[in-house]
Amino acid sequence: MAVTDDDLRHLRRCVELAREAQEAGDEPFGSLLLDADGVTRVEDRNRVKDGDATRHPEYAIAKWAVENLSPDDRARATVYTSGEHCTMCAAAHAWVGLGRVVYAASSAQLAQWLVEWKAPPPPVASLPITTVAPGVPVDGPAPELTEEMKTLYERAFRR
Repeated sequence: MAVTDDDLRHLRRCVELAREAQEAGDEPFGSLLLDADGVTRVEDRNRVKDGDATRHPEYAIAKWAVENLSPDDRARATVYTSGEHCTMCAAAHAWVGLGRVVYAASSAQLAQWLVEWKAPPPPVASLPITTVAPGVPVDGPAPELTEEMKTLYERAFRR
């Protein structure tokens, strides 16, 4: 399934959340979870600036989903995110049984940009979600948002 116009609308909200995170001094990542009816149930942004590098929005959404949705509802939900899940978040997503993921920029794109900017790589391997969680349906990146995401990442990670 390709990224649709409706998906792009939700991804644009994720980019807004990423921008909010950056403006608050955090790394620019934002995510939301929609239920099977297309209702946004929760949204979040990165909150790593105080030293807890696990406070990613995708991880927070996985934890929220376990506490608030049945296994069936989790499986039918969609997670939208500005950047492809890191390894930790992809594993959490799969372990709690969440459904489809749609992302604006891929981890491969970010890794390429970090090299281009001579920025340090992340402390864990950048793997595609489908490598970490092969059963999760995944769509992205969204070329319409590539330049905007690259600009946000560059402000955060270029040294």
